[in-house]
Amino acid sequence: MSTRGLVVLGSTGSIGTQTLDVVRRLPGRFRVVGLAARANERLLARQVAEFAVPYVAAECHAPVGARVVPMEELVRLPGVDVVVVATPGTSALRATLAALEAGRRVATANKEVLVAAGALVVDVARRHGAELLPVDSEHSAIWQCLRGEDGTGITAGRSVDRLVLTASGGAFRDLPIEELSRATPDAALRHPVWTMGQKVTIDAATLANKAFEVIEAHWLFGVPYDRIDVVLHRESVVHSIVQFVDGSSKAQLGLPDMRAPIQYALTYPERVAGPIQRLDLGRIGTLSFAPVDHRRYPAFQAIVGAGRMGGTYAAAASAANDVAVELFAGGQVRFTDIASVVEAAIAAHDSTQHPTLDDIVDAEQRARAFARAWLARRVEAAARPS
Repeated sequence: MSTRGLVVLGSTGSIGTQTLDVVRRLPGRFRVVGLAARANERLLARQVAEFAVPYVAAECHAPVGARVVPMEELVRLPGVDVVVVATPGTSALRATLAALEAGRRVATANKEVLVAAGALVVDVARRHGAELLPVDSEHSAIWQCLRGEDGTGITAGRSVDRLVLTASGGAFRDLPIEELSRATPDAALRHPVWTMGQKVTIDAATLANKAFEVIEAHWLFGVPYDRIDVVLHRESVVHSIVQFVDGSSKAQLGLPDMRAPIQYALTYPERVAGPIQRLDLGRIGTLSFAPVDHRRYPAFQAIVGAGRMGGTYAAAASAANDVAVELFAGGQVRFTDIASVVEAAIAAHDSTQHPTLDDIVDAEQRARAFARAWLARRVEAAARPS
């Protein structure tokens, strides 16, 4: 068993801390070469001390004993085999491309990088012979179901008919639709199944996260949008399903624990024993599925539509959603404003059809500015006496 050099981008967030928990529970398999974090200085310092990390990319004060380097340099350091991308937004887009260009295995839990720059990321991975592996539970499930079939790498082959992603439905899946405009940030963060960060949990409530995952699946597995479906699945036990041309289906099941897909990506192609609780279907009893109600989740349809349109439309939708989620979490706009501003940003966007990295960055900046101005007008209008 050889030891793999590991870099974790976003080490103090939900996925980052769970990645290090996997490392902690598999002694001798990994050496943590570098960590990147935007904030939470105390936690970063504890991580550096525990894992004897020599390098960090940090916007906060550098921990004692670690050398600070730019994130793009961190992923190219000698001895790095695997880079886990667990940052929010597209802050790690350049570092992701740098890691792929260096031929590193990139295990990505970041939705926005592939949403905004899927064509670019996949092309760079192909040209440099780098592995791009999913950490999201849904995409990990698809990947596991595709192993042993007729695809190349993680790309689906001709035997695949459809991909089916599952969604819990988020915190407001049972709230009457007419009450969604009064939903609060605290309520949005009470996810019925998963424990995740603020941004992802709010995205789960709007189903924006699942729209991002549809776009990710398109790029990761090379499957057209019209052959990717989403169903609501309350129990979050079936993580995804692959349907084949002969009418058979494969599903990957497991209890909702992100350490399972993280470990699978880190140890691939091996499966190793881990701390994950085993699934007891007899105890669970029932697995339920239902179609997505687009009246309840208008952001879902809007963002998937942006992905279908290509160019920089998905980057604009993602950036506008970022702004809206931030303002909703701060109590400045309503929950229903999130979908509204995403729809408006897509409609107003002037797309570049074959975008470069600079085009993508520009599209995001324009969409963020549009969303802030649009939401400010919405707040001002709501404050006027009737």
